[in-house]
Amino acid sequence: MRIPDPTMPRVRISGRVAGPDDPTREARARLLYLLFAGGWDIENANGDQNITLSNVERTIIASDAFVFTPGATLEELFKAVSVFVGYQTLDANLKGKPTVLLNGDGSWGPFLGLLDHLNRMGTIKQDHREFLLVASQPEAVVESLIRVREEGLPDAGRHHPEHDAPMPARLESFEAPLPGGHVGNVCVFCSASIEDEAYLADGYTLGAELAAANLGCVSGAGRTGVMGAVVRGSVDAGGWTGGSNVPHIIELEGLPDGLSSFWLRPDIYTRMEVMIERSDSFVIFPGGAGTVQELFALLLLKSENHPSMRGKPVVIFDREDSGLGRFWTPLIELVGAASCEADFRVVNALGDIVPAILEEMQK
Repeated sequence: MRIPDPTMPRVRISGRVAGPDDPTREARARLLYLLFAGGWDIENANGDQNITLSNVERTIIASDAFVFTPGATLEELFKAVSVFVGYQTLDANLKGKPTVLLNGDGSWGPFLGLLDHLNRMGTIKQDHREFLLVASQPEAVVESLIRVREEGLPDAGRHHPEHDAPMPARLESFEAPLPGGHVGNVCVFCSASIEDEAYLADGYTLGAELAAANLGCVSGAGRTGVMGAVVRGSVDAGGWTGGSNVPHIIELEGLPDGLSSFWLRPDIYTRMEVMIERSDSFVIFPGGAGTVQELFALLLLKSENHPSMRGKPVVIFDREDSGLGRFWTPLIELVGAASCEADFRVVNALGDIVPAILEEMQK
């Protein structure tokens, strides 16, 4: 058995080969040749390795670079946005590691257009082109990998701020029992960076409405943005709140006050796992790349008939933003193209979210 040379940079190739007639096969073969000739150790050359929420971070740690091949499936979209979220949240395991999208077939275009849309909406602050490099030919992929390894990646623009909730001296999970009359838990995936007062007010209202309906509120346990507002709304209305977060993000965003239960996890993927397991339904509220990542994860699990998502509805709040259009329309079109329309429900009004959740949970 060949033992990889530890001095060789290791690049992970994403994407699957769908047989001898796969139109991406030729580009992949050319890419593999150029990488091997350039001294790279290649992981997943045959495109047959499975990635799950529980092993994404281990895969990131074991790799020095990432290349996504043509044919942007839902699984590949999830992995690509996960790497981008890692850059945004200052994941130390991604420091200096380049990512390139080989987009000769244009299949990555709608995804890149979604990131542009969220940049205009203000929930993505970074220019994704500086982190997810796009190449049309395999030769350009190799050039990009070499350049980033020599020059490094740009600063993501996030630092540890002096917020009013300092990092707890000791971080531990804790658990409180669910209250009497409890109907179920609703996980709200949303932005921790939006500062627009109208969005914050919507988040607070949703939290309060969940509590009024005896629905627990599960979140990413962030103190800032819409995420913090949703938790405050539920807490102030006497609701049960649970959440999960990781140490390096807690340093960025703090922990909200009043959580009934908190599940500390080592990375954002196992964080998603526990939030999904502890929830009975999900709301996709206005957010950024992290919220996109979370929706992709839900839809992937549904497509696999995974036990953690069986019978659990997903509601997308496609909020109207004056002058900028509806918030999630490009995302809805993207996942609709992946034939996922039956796996979620769209509402356009804040007051329709909780009734839609209750209706879906009774099916």
